[in-house]
Amino acid sequence: MDIRTLIIAAGLLAAAAPVAAAPTAPNQNATGKALILVPLTLTKIDDLSFGSIVPSSVSGVVAIDATTGARTVAGGVTGIASDPGNRAYFAGGGSPSQTVIITMTQPAQLTSIAGDTIPLLALTLQGSPIKIIDPVTRTFFFGIGGIIIVNADQPEGIYGATFTVTANYQ
Repeated sequence: MDIRTLIIAAGLLAAAAPVAAAPTAPNQNATGKALILVPLTLTKIDDLSFGSIVPSSVSGVVAIDATTGARTVAGGVTGIASDPGNRAYFAGGGSPSQTVIITMTQPAQLTSIAGDTIPLLALTLQGSPIKIIDPVTRTFFFGIGGIIIVNADQPEGIYGATFTVTANYQ
């Protein structure tokens, strides 16, 4: 019994003996990293406006181009040149080359304070709904246009509606 105890003790003493360190080169370099995240933003610059128009006894259409902001009138509608309307314009920011998907909710109509309505045929987005954030400026821009149908003898008034624009960052 005493012999076993000595053998175990001898094994523990051998394991506790110091080990010689291997030589290393002096002045080893290390690197550090940091990940900086840019806040994701979407800002409205301009509202969509169809401008001032004069209806007639014939229905007509007013369209605002999403890319240029130019207004087109057709049918029994006359556009007032001093108020030609404009596209809605948005700017966004985020990480370089990040993909952003733009979606919109379209109201069915524009409504006046008196409760009269003008049907909103469509909201149109400039280009593809998939936007890529510029790698240098870290921004992206896009316009939204639309098409309304002005009824024959449409009552006068200021018509409006709200639509939501969402940027889904991928």
